Amino acid sequence: MTNTNKTIDSLLVLQCQSGSKKAVTLLVKRWHAKLCKQAYWYTRDIEISKDIAQDSWSTIFLKINSLKDSNSFGSWALTIVTRNAINWLRKHKKEVEHLQSYKDCNTNRIEDDTQNNQNTMVLLKNSIKKLPYNQQLVLNLFYIEEYSIKQISDIINVSTGTVKSRLFTAREKLKSILKNRNNGE
Repeated sequence: MTNTNKTIDSLLVLQCQSGSKKAVTLLVKRWHAKLCKQAYWYTRDIEISKDIAQDSWSTIFLKINSLKDSNSFGSWALTIVTRNAINWLRKHKKEVEHLQSYKDCNTNRIEDDTQNNQNTMVLLKNSIKKLPYNQQLVLNLFYIEEYSIKQISDIINVSTGTVKSRLFTAREKLKSILKNRNNGE
């Protein structure tokens, strides 16, 4: 996120804390899609991710006055969404497992794609799915969402050293998975 965007978000947060309804609307417009995307990463369900994001907005606006550093709004809001998504997953574990087994069956039916780039992306995504969840999470936040080590640390509530360790281990395991697959062909 650029410094300009962070500054705009910071100003909107300060205005929200002062009671501005317009600032609330603008903050939602700027962040709602990101919050939905964050929730979707956990649930893999668009409708559920929208519900989680909506619930998260309620929490965000209830607690926005307690946010001391308006510059940290993004990681703070994503932390709320992450925790809500994890709580949802805990509550609905059996449903999620059933849906996952259904999705896994459908994934096996995907036809071979002739475009090399798409094949590479599918291979990479499938290889990432073989990694432990906590490593998948840091890879997603670092490479896809483009958060810094510190921001990831705040979002998932672990030390920066743990984030670095998980990133390193995930990359090494991913290399190994890809190397073994290439050797097997």
